[in-house]
Amino acid sequence: MRRRSKIYAGLAAVIVPVASVIMALGATPATAAVGGSGPYPADYETSGSLANHTIFRPQTLPSERLPILVWGNGGCSANGLSQGNLLREIASHGFLAIANGAPNGSGSTTSQMLTQSIDWAFAENSRQGSKYFNKLDTTKVAVAGFSCGGLEAYAVSNDPRVTTTGIFSSGLLNDADDYQLRRLTKPIAYFIGGSSDIAYPNAMDDWGKLPAGLPAFMGNLNVGHGGTYDQLNGGEFGRVAVLYLKWRLKGDATAGGNFVGANCGLCRTQWSVQQKNLTLDDTTPPTTPPPTTAPPTTPPPTTAPPTTPPPTGTTACTAVYSVQDQWNGGFVANVSVTAGTAALTGWRVTLNLPNGAAVSSLWNGVSSGTSGTITVTNQSYNGRLGAGQGTNFGFQGTGNGSGTTATCTGS
Repeated sequence: MRRRSKIYAGLAAVIVPVASVIMALGATPATAAVGGSGPYPADYETSGSLANHTIFRPQTLPSERLPILVWGNGGCSANGLSQGNLLREIASHGFLAIANGAPNGSGSTTSQMLTQSIDWAFAENSRQGSKYFNKLDTTKVAVAGFSCGGLEAYAVSNDPRVTTTGIFSSGLLNDADDYQLRRLTKPIAYFIGGSSDIAYPNAMDDWGKLPAGLPAFMGNLNVGHGGTYDQLNGGEFGRVAVLYLKWRLKGDATAGGNFVGANCGLCRTQWSVQQKNLTLDDTTPPTTPPPTTAPPTTPPPTTAPPTTPPPTGTTACTAVYSVQDQWNGGFVANVSVTAGTAALTGWRVTLNLPNGAAVSSLWNGVSSGTSGTITVTNQSYNGRLGAGQGTNFGFQGTGNGSGTTATCTGS
């Protein structure tokens, strides 16, 4: 049986049409330090094509592609600057972070706004003329949120494009919502404010109900429900959030060492740590590098080029397959498609999956078949590629994704 704080139960007020009780989560946040502490000074902006959202990004987009974080605010507040210190800090380390709500907006938000953020980022990455064209890593998407925003994150964590979930000082309010835990298939992390956090009982209840085999991290810092979001660069929660995202979205094994093993970097510190099914297997370099980068990661070990060239008479393209996450019983993979010396009007990738592996969901492409030899063709928005330009598609699968081969033909 789930224990619910009367105050924390007020979070439901912004999910259902009842008066909101949780807006007093803390004082108005201080102005975020201009730029954050990362290598890419960051700020925020808005977009006419994504109303009622706040976009945190490096002021100058780096050559590396930016993984994507979509964020729900405490109290489900429609002020996109509610956790601005934290999100600007994250963006300064080479991420695109999109918060629900306009800057200094009023009212409340919904979980659908997180899906809108993902849709917009994917569209902008594919839209020629966008500042984000081929600048985002659409194979690496985190959904996260603080308090009521964590409930929003839970609600969309089964989106096949999401590769990890972050729950900050939050937990499901009712046992009737436990179906959201049972459908989790991607790694999840909890960052909670200790036993004095009003969300603590619910977060720990969720922790005990996670699916067997799911990679999961639980960190408790005894600071209460307000966390450290209002501090410079998001304080300790900001520092740890960056480390987690570097690991899960950029394949940074050094950052991952803070979360994995008996001697993890957060172990035996002020954090109280628990782990489930965590390994450092996902240590491949960042995915989908920009077109100016050398061929992407993990080509088949016995072959010098990343893939087999297409048959004679077709327009050249290459397909590079890589496993981004592997856990007991499942995996997430990415395939980077790059045009050769001539432009493409469309492409087709043939995947040869190993025995026991099958595709359960796929994005940024249209698939034929689920196991054995399958073909994936472009969507309407990512088939036209200039010479040397690239795009990608990804999928979640069951079984072991290692050993898959990919070949590309173009038109």
